[in-house]
Amino acid sequence: MDNTQTTTANGGAGTPLPGTQRRVLVVEDDPTIADAIAARLRAEGFQVHTAGDGPAAVDTAHAWQPDLLVLDVMLPGFDGLEVCRRVQAQRPVPVLMLTARDDETDMLVGLGVGADDYMTKPFSMRELAARVHVLLRRVERATAAARSPRGGTLQLGDLAIDHAQRRVRVRGDDVHLTPTEFDLLACLAQTPRAVLSREQLLAEVWDWADASGTRTVDSHIKALRRKIGAERIRTVHGVGYALETPAP
Repeated sequence: MDNTQTTTANGGAGTPLPGTQRRVLVVEDDPTIADAIAARLRAEGFQVHTAGDGPAAVDTAHAWQPDLLVLDVMLPGFDGLEVCRRVQAQRPVPVLMLTARDDETDMLVGLGVGADDYMTKPFSMRELAARVHVLLRRVERATAAARSPRGGTLQLGDLAIDHAQRRVRVRGDDVHLTPTEFDLLACLAQTPRAVLSREQLLAEVWDWADASGTRTVDSHIKALRRKIGAERIRTVHGVGYALETPAP
């Protein structure tokens, strides 16, 4: 059943100028949760549509062109993973995925199909709103970087990181990274071989200082390792991660 509805932002501390409100599509089959998320995001200054099943989500995303998706994994019709695949095939858009199970495998699958971040239910609306703002700021930074090239390509052995085009190549082959994965790799690459704590990475990449989010870092590191090679990122247990580079 399609329970799509429209709400227009008229206030909130983070309200942008008139005509510039960002669009968020909330995909959730529980009306109570969907309404609560929509109300919070409306208060934050966003325009919001909601959809209650997989087909409605894909149709709404195609017609409305949202700036971001808040996407539940478990949906009628087809699940959130399939929604993410289909929407990303039409047009890249940041996705914050919601899951009812604290299962790392599910999280990695979600990241693998194009989600940028995830939250496990139950969650606080304050944290959800904060993560939505962070994801949208990351897109803005990426757009600004593409318009104002900085530093060209960083070459670390057979790993090449092109900041201007936000492209990564391994042994000459393009590697598709989500915006979050690119920012995480770029952050590690700023100081090769230096160990960055999970808290440092959270603050730098996610603009999020809450230590409860460190599992988010771990899951994104695992997803990044799958794409560029596990041997390239070293784990320092109890501390954090470092990007390995060829010896000078």
